[in-house]
Amino acid sequence: MSPIDQITLRNRLLVATAMWKETIAEPLPRMPPGDPADQIQSFELTLVDRLWHSATADSAREVADRTWDLVHDRPDDDPVKRRVVECHEALARMTRLGD
Repeated sequence: MSPIDQITLRNRLLVATAMWKETIAEPLPRMPPGDPADQIQSFELTLVDRLWHSATADSAREVADRTWDLVHDRPDDDPVKRRVVECHEALARMTRLGD
């Protein structure tokens, strides 16, 4: 992972933490010791996976919108953005099946 400035990391953590609190009815997960950028990326991946796995045909569009909010301004090779794109493909299939 390329170096990320502290303000960007803080903002990413704030956005992901707020989204977790709004959507997951559990305490924030514990982060293992390590590099802050890796910790935040791991947390974001966990958040995306949790939102994706909890999606239904009725909530798929909302989950897609929320997860895109996390990554819309990131480069295409960002691991979290790649995961969100994978999830969006699955969510799109889910909504087509629900139609």
